[in-house]
Amino acid sequence: MIPEARLQRALAARAAMLDDKHEGAWRLFNGFTEGWPELAVDVLARTLIVHDYAAEPLNTEALAALLALYREALPWLAAAVVKPRQADLQARRGRALFGQPDRRLREDGVRYAVDVLLNRDTGFYLDTRGLRAWLRANAADKTVLNAFAYTGSLGAAALAGGAAGVVQLDRARSFLNLAKETYTLNGFPIHKADFVVEDFFVAASRWRRAERTFDLVLLDPPPFAESAAGVVDLQSAYGRLLNKARPLVADGGALIAINNALFSSGADFLRVIEAASADGYLSLEATLPVPPDLLGFGDAPRAWPTDPSPFNHPTKIAVVRVRRKA
Repeated sequence: MIPEARLQRALAARAAMLDDKHEGAWRLFNGFTEGWPELAVDVLARTLIVHDYAAEPLNTEALAALLALYREALPWLAAAVVKPRQADLQARRGRALFGQPDRRLREDGVRYAVDVLLNRDTGFYLDTRGLRAWLRANAADKTVLNAFAYTGSLGAAALAGGAAGVVQLDRARSFLNLAKETYTLNGFPIHKADFVVEDFFVAASRWRRAERTFDLVLLDPPPFAESAAGVVDLQSAYGRLLNKARPLVADGGALIAINNALFSSGADFLRVIEAASADGYLSLEATLPVPPDLLGFGDAPRAWPTDPSPFNHPTKIAVVRVRRKA
């Protein structure tokens, strides 16, 4: 059985957010905070995304009931995909339940290319919507490095905000190819040198030796990854990433540090930033909240694995100002 009443209440709470043209991207249900931790539901343009976290994936009857509820409430839906997390990698990328998933969406006037079956997630992070807005407001005339760029949405938001140039860095060419599609949708020029398919640790070392710096460095790594050049571990080794990225920030520039590890508390993340700031050359300038549809509107107690406060969500976003030695 699905908790239909909870799903309907969650939908009603978000009704005013959904855009009339059905081009945006929103979380329709957050099970952690709305009473069913095994489920999250997103909509990207006209495509419904069902994130099934249960040990036993939703059966045919439950999926049918879920689809019936959302198709009645949102008759403009054109496709649906389910992504079971307790499965092999290929299955976690998802399967279509009906229709053809949308390949593009629009957020605040910026178009983004999406491929919801490309990876385990949707390829477009809803929890960084506020950061994309911040970049549109603060990136004018800045040079930007989008490290761990993935599909490049943060870099595209910076360009939409008038950035002087954006370097998109990721190990996976397939992700950066989607970023190029986003550029094409917006009429942004595509310069081959701005799309760097390389390991972060290798590229950071090379740019450091060349004394290359950027006005803004976006540091949005996955929770865990490893290569011959280094290990990314947001729960226990975020400080190493900060120290690797900070030489790439120009004097007076900003490092946007993001930690979305569920089991890393907000207090732990702040301690990492404070430790890196002990020499006086880094300073925490601001924290950016995650939008309300990601937080949920239900009456169920918050079920985050760890306490994210003073951040409002396990995706913790900090703007860190950088000074350089003379």
